[in-house]
Amino acid sequence: MATRGLLGAVSRRASLLSVTRYTSTAASRSISTLVVAEHEGGCIKASSVNAVEAARLLGHDNSITVLLAGSGPSLERAASSASSCHPSVSKVLVAHSDRFTHSLAEPWARLIQLVQQSGGYSHVVAASGSFGKNIVPRAAALLDVSPVTDVTQISEPLQFVRPIYAGNALCTVRYTGAEPCLLTIRSTSFPVDLQETGSKSNDAPISWVDLSTFEEESIGKSWYMKLTSQDTERPDLGNARVVVTGGRGLKSAENFKMIEKLAEKLGGAVGATRAAVDAGFVPNDLQVGQTGKIVAPELYMAFGVSGAIQHIAGMRDSKVIVAVNKDSDAPIFQVADYGLVGDLFEVIPELIEKLPDKK
Repeated sequence: MATRGLLGAVSRRASLLSVTRYTSTAASRSISTLVVAEHEGGCIKASSVNAVEAARLLGHDNSITVLLAGSGPSLERAASSASSCHPSVSKVLVAHSDRFTHSLAEPWARLIQLVQQSGGYSHVVAASGSFGKNIVPRAAALLDVSPVTDVTQISEPLQFVRPIYAGNALCTVRYTGAEPCLLTIRSTSFPVDLQETGSKSNDAPISWVDLSTFEEESIGKSWYMKLTSQDTERPDLGNARVVVTGGRGLKSAENFKMIEKLAEKLGGAVGATRAAVDAGFVPNDLQVGQTGKIVAPELYMAFGVSGAIQHIAGMRDSKVIVAVNKDSDAPIFQVADYGLVGDLFEVIPELIEKLPDKK
């Protein structure tokens, strides 16, 4: 018994020394972060700027490099935009090739591997949208590391908070694997101070990635078919200040046009529940929820939305939530700041009539 107790104490002491030694090494090493950014129309996307803000929180001495890829003149404009998007950006790397025009996982993941091997970054960060979710897991496999996904808070350089159980619980995780630490972050959890971003006086230098050693064999497992999108002047759903969402209670695609009219009145974006998308009322790029887009607008209005936990996981961080449902026991009222038990087919037309037009 005494021998087993002594061996156990020695084992625990060895484990403690191992953890202490690892933490000390991680703390002493300088932090450098590669932010994999998305761009469109010659501008870096807002979610990627949020990723830069998250990277800033990894450490005060953090050197942040933004990686852009694509082709054409819009790429050069996006690089210029990225160099001045945030005061914490130290450098912008640009990979110019037709291979990266479309966000296919194979070439993009291989590019991240190439840049990581040459730059030796301690962290790689991307926004947790369709772009990041598509690319980061494959890049992690190539680098033989495990990614930490959907991060909502950064406690330490290697300690993070992420939601589990459809957002009903928060889990604190510590990364103990090899470098780099790959992260996807919820952009809504890392808002950017607009005054801070506008205070940057000097643009970060722009460099081009050497693609001479880029492996061609990584191309070909998937290919781009076409892009289907709606021509609309409404703001992007992920970054809109106002979101108007409809659920299955609208009953048809024709009735869903009421949601679109109300959104236009408010200058907001249109959202939908998974039930509405599955019923064919709207395309799936408007879906809000755990398997759709995560939003955190200043005002979130839900009409005919029951409030399934998968949907609430995608909008619970909204500043003000307004719900209209004829069922007084609908779960959506548990998270709503303002609730109205009523018929949406009466409420929405009245709102459209009484609200002034957006100027």
